[in-house]
Amino acid sequence: MNDTDRAILAFELEHWQYQGNKERVIQERFGFSPNRYYQRLNRLLDEPEALAQQPALVKRLLNRRDQRAQRRRAV
Repeated sequence: MNDTDRAILAFELEHWQYQGNKERVIQERFGFSPNRYYQRLNRLLDEPEALAQQPALVKRLLNRRDQRAQRRRAV
């Protein structure tokens, strides 16, 4: 895991009232499009080091990802 990966995990700990604000800050802070950011975040969630560093956050995000996948399969 590099510094950007650690910054992404820290960023995910922040709370956002409006999704548009978060997307704007993603572009400003990381220089990624929101799609690229979420692709990178999803790969990061599968890294054992991320789980070791932020276990509660990673588990919460993995659960959210699994729930979305289940909803897509149900449709």
